[in-house]
Amino acid sequence: MPADLLNADLHCHSNVSDGTLAPAVLAERAQARGVQLWALTDHDEIGGLHAARDAALAHGMAWLSGTEISVSFAGTTVHIVGLGFDIDDAALAAGLARTRGGREARAREMGAELAKVGIKDAYEGALRYVGNPQLISRTHFARHIVDSGVCDSTHEVFRRFLVEGKPGYVPTRWAGLGDAVRWITQAGGAAVIAHPGRYKLTPTEEYALFSEFVQHGGRGVEVVTGSHGEADFLKYADMAIEFDLWASRGSDFHAPGESRADLGSLPWLPGRLTPVWEAIGERVVRP
Repeated sequence: MPADLLNADLHCHSNVSDGTLAPAVLAERAQARGVQLWALTDHDEIGGLHAARDAALAHGMAWLSGTEISVSFAGTTVHIVGLGFDIDDAALAAGLARTRGGREARAREMGAELAKVGIKDAYEGALRYVGNPQLISRTHFARHIVDSGVCDSTHEVFRRFLVEGKPGYVPTRWAGLGDAVRWITQAGGAAVIAHPGRYKLTPTEEYALFSEFVQHGGRGVEVVTGSHGEADFLKYADMAIEFDLWASRGSDFHAPGESRADLGSLPWLPGRLTPVWEAIGERVVRP
């Protein structure tokens, strides 16, 4: 089978960060939907990786370690996925812990801002959806707002609240781009720009992101992902070639009925690219 036709899903989230399913349940779902190579990429967290690896291998799937690190770039939160690193690397774990540290203060401020528009006790409500309080995020607030009846879906929440210019939005500063890439690469992994089509960057800022990412040692970009359309597939395939980056593929699945794409459901990578799993094949753990 050509490497680009492997059903690899290298971006999803468990209840260790802002997903709703446990790592072992995600592995079972991935295998049932035809995934052959799987990575769990919780936000700023690697606590679910041992369970994810064991479950993937038990279900006969190949596995890569993963995480998704929040980064501040040009006033925007950008996400960098790490793949194939040593899950016991102390420096990576310490960097992720520092990144998680600012979430609680930000969440309390978000709750206060939502109260000003009549959504009371949103911080306390969001906590009910959090498996790890250190990782409270906008997604947890969105689930509380839906269950409170204010909005019909989490997608509606993000149209009306929690994004720049809307009630409940609170900016934050994450790790630097160079920090995130360094933590991943020094732990033996490959750094990948996650879903670049989602960021509200100008063309100049986007080009600067890719240029600086490569200068820091970044090696890949998500070309096919749940939030990209066909035009994005083509655009970021071209950018992968221009910047000599490996291509990745991942659903960004968070929860049944909530995510734009389910595990294993994405189109294939364009065939003219080098899949990241082919480039770092020696780091794939096989059953």
